[in-house]
Amino acid sequence: MPRLFPLKGLTRGEARPRWRGPAALFTSMAALAATSLAMGPANAVPHSTSCALKRTDAHHSEGLDTWNSAYPRPGRRVDAVMVFLSFPDSTPQTTPTELAADHFPATSRFFERASYGKFTLRPHPLREWLPMPHASTAYAIQRDWNSARRSAYLHDALAVSDPRVDFSRYDVVYFVADPHAPGVDSDATKVVNLEAPLRADGTDIRRVVTVFEQHPPDRLVLAHETGHVFDLPDLYHRPTDDRDDWDTYVGDWDLMGSQFGLAPDLFGWHKWKLGWLEPRQVACVQGVGDGGTRLTLEPLGAGSAVAGTAGGAAGAESFGLGGGTKLAVVRTGRDSVIAFEARGPVGNDGEVCTQGVLVYRVRNEAVSGDGPIEVLDAHPDTAACRDKSVYPPLADAPVGLGESFTVPGEDVRVEVEDRRASGAWTVTVSAG
Repeated sequence: MPRLFPLKGLTRGEARPRWRGPAALFTSMAALAATSLAMGPANAVPHSTSCALKRTDAHHSEGLDTWNSAYPRPGRRVDAVMVFLSFPDSTPQTTPTELAADHFPATSRFFERASYGKFTLRPHPLREWLPMPHASTAYAIQRDWNSARRSAYLHDALAVSDPRVDFSRYDVVYFVADPHAPGVDSDATKVVNLEAPLRADGTDIRRVVTVFEQHPPDRLVLAHETGHVFDLPDLYHRPTDDRDDWDTYVGDWDLMGSQFGLAPDLFGWHKWKLGWLEPRQVACVQGVGDGGTRLTLEPLGAGSAVAGTAGGAAGAESFGLGGGTKLAVVRTGRDSVIAFEARGPVGNDGEVCTQGVLVYRVRNEAVSGDGPIEVLDAHPDTAACRDKSVYPPLADAPVGLGESFTVPGEDVRVEVEDRRASGAWTVTVSAG
């Protein structure tokens, strides 16, 4: 038996809000990760280095010049264990196999598409319920969880699972509670970050997933919270009252903004940060005068599923990277850039209802949940997809064919000149 260290120094997790416009906003799940995960963002070549914002002390900073070593890098196959916890005050109405199927293979497929096959999340669910020593109501599970009760829950979960799990074999750990137990509150699903790691099987456990999802769960919840494990921030806006909206920052356009989005693929900036874009696929546009810089932007999702299918736990597609530019960046200050990428119904964005060149601002000083990325609306007076979009005012944000857009308050302009038969977009970006 490994030594169990007391739980202390628990920091607030990445909780997901439940209220939203068209649907309940995202949930959480998350993960522990070993430091052996390999290779994050590739070193930028000179033409992109000048546009790589510096990483700051902000929580989940969008700076990507260096990697925060407190987080793992998703550059290989990652093994995740799912532990299913029951309680003496409830008889489970589902099986571990059914709950595992709520999240896999959907989560693995999302990441394989987003990473162009560079990252695979491979699940290892236990096939039995492990009984917790106390009733579910005894832990007072809730979104703003009392730290002592949360510590007790994590201590008990680790104690009952340790005889059945060799934690040294896994990069990611999910503690999944019986969703029908009376004391289980789905609002409490979150990442728990441990200032002082737990220790089991010679492994430091620094992040734990406490999963209290309903059955079936919210869409892509596990993918969203796994993004936090790899140092990606929340991109939603936390409203101050019920008249405000959660999705005013990025709308449908990134999983970290909304797992319900019509175009949930990760922004090109995030793919660069995680090492899934090659340096040659990032163009840094600098002062170019009146003529601008003419570029061909390959759709962000192109290369997500090149041809056919392959075997494996996720039933993954066959992947490959196109040779074109995926992301164009203009530096607008020490702490901010304007980014351009082509979005359309490809890969994870298959349900998108508009397409074109998406423009957004990135700030490295903004903390998670405080707008580190904001989509810039090329059509501020209109909306789209009112029956499906999480935030219709931004659903038609991309600059369309034959249109131009000048970034408000900046001397930065993009013109969308052509769309090729391959799906690539020809644009001219002017800056300064």
